[in-house]
Amino acid sequence: MQDNFAAIPVFVAVVECESFSAAARRLGITKSAVSKRIAQLENSLGVQLLQRTTRSLSLTEAGEQYFGYARNACAVAREGEDVVTRLQGQPQGCLRISVPMVFGRLHVAPLIPRFLAACPDVEITMMMDDQVVDLVDGGFDLAIRIGQLADSSLIARRIAPCHSLLCAAPAYLACYGTPTDLEQLSRHNCLFYSYFRGGSEWQFEGPTGRVRFQPRGNYQVNNSEALREALLAGMGICQMPTFIVGDDIAQGRLIELMPAYRLPEHAIYAVYPQRKYLPAKVSAFVDFLLAQLGGDQPYWDVPRQ
Repeated sequence: MQDNFAAIPVFVAVVECESFSAAARRLGITKSAVSKRIAQLENSLGVQLLQRTTRSLSLTEAGEQYFGYARNACAVAREGEDVVTRLQGQPQGCLRISVPMVFGRLHVAPLIPRFLAACPDVEITMMMDDQVVDLVDGGFDLAIRIGQLADSSLIARRIAPCHSLLCAAPAYLACYGTPTDLEQLSRHNCLFYSYFRGGSEWQFEGPTGRVRFQPRGNYQVNNSEALREALLAGMGICQMPTFIVGDDIAQGRLIELMPAYRLPEHAIYAVYPQRKYLPAKVSAFVDFLLAQLGGDQPYWDVPRQ
């Protein structure tokens, strides 16, 4: 029976991740260890919980019934851990974070050593990915999200504004001219971020109100740093967040274009699942981000002297 209790979070992870490999990554153990735990659980219960094929994984009827209780047991156990860590006051335990690739590399990863030095009892597992992940299914305590947030049960705290602008390299503008309105922009090579959740159109608040523009060009890519490299190489024009190109603008490597056509303003949020007792490790990290990045003018938007 004691082995069954140890196998419950493994079983829940397998079902939520829909694979043994993904569950192993979430739990930080090997795939063979996951398989062994599930086999021991099924042998102990005397029933098959999972239907396995080379391509799919599904619950049996017994597995569906058991999963409901197992999931609730894990939730109760997590709530108990939250209560205990709050009583102890000191942030501790493994903090699993999901962050966008470029923002995470530029602005979150450099802060991790300082946070861990201040909270030595915390361990961090951080996944950098531009795809939006499900925090609950992925077993994450916290995520950084940029842009408009979809309605959900997640709790969101605003960390900082996210400003974007149109820009290009001086070399590109010297060759092809500097557009001052949308009609001129339509004749330029526009580079595009292919994961943009707002769709393929660019939206502007122009002199006469909100307008839409369909960018056309010879390069789309799902990584903003690759777009920055293309901009610096003089390939075209792109809309970019200032947390990536703020220093390039300040140093003259890129030129802001069409300031009369403002791009929508977004924000950077820390989001986390709604829990009765917020773990100290989560609140400590969010407070740390607010202290380092927060404010109406984050450091990447501060004009250089």
